Amino acid sequence: MNLEQARFNMIEQQIRPWDVLDAHVLDLLSVVRREEFVPQVHRALAFADLEIPLKDDETAIAQGQVMLAPRVEARMLQDLNVQKHEKVLEIGTGSGFMAALLGHRAQRVLSLEIDSGLAATAHANLQRAGVMNVEVRVADGAQANLSADGPFDAIVLSGSVAQLPESMLELLKPGGRLMAIVGDEPMMRATLARRAEAGGWVTTQPWDVVASRLLHFPEPTRFRF
Repeated sequence: MNLEQARFNMIEQQIRPWDVLDAHVLDLLSVVRREEFVPQVHRALAFADLEIPLKDDETAIAQGQVMLAPRVEARMLQDLNVQKHEKVLEIGTGSGFMAALLGHRAQRVLSLEIDSGLAATAHANLQRAGVMNVEVRVADGAQANLSADGPFDAIVLSGSVAQLPESMLELLKPGGRLMAIVGDEPMMRATLARRAEAGGWVTTQPWDVVASRLLHFPEPTRFRF
């Protein structure tokens, strides 16, 4: 495989047509080597427009242990608009690729991963890629007490949830943003919530996408006949 041609095709045929037009994001996708964050068994799929399992395929997908599709990661990164002075929280480190992208944009990134094996792999991937401003911590993002680590300028949930978690919103600074994929199959929406300076949140849902679930975040009670 010609990796550079595959990377170019990913950017020009998948990502740019999905309204990712920020030159800084597109340049970053050329620099951070996505294939080095993909399990060896799936390396040939590194630039494919799909979620890539990070462990045994069936188990990984059921537990949300996947890399999001490249266009989804790129669009989330663009919409979150992280700045160099900002502190960022990621829930769901996975292989560390999104954390690497965030690390290039932010001052500091804290990334939580519930699976200790994936956390160790992500840490190694980030070290090998020379991304030194990301801390990977083994923790359940749905239940972790992050009061001592916050507040954050930006939070990204690298997976889907049924509803915006208030516990995450409370960790934002005034003016801070949270990016998440919210809803249930077959309809989910990318959701960007901004904490208003005067209190409360301003929420937009700019695009549709379906993504694997993050574990242990609240699910609404479903009425059954």
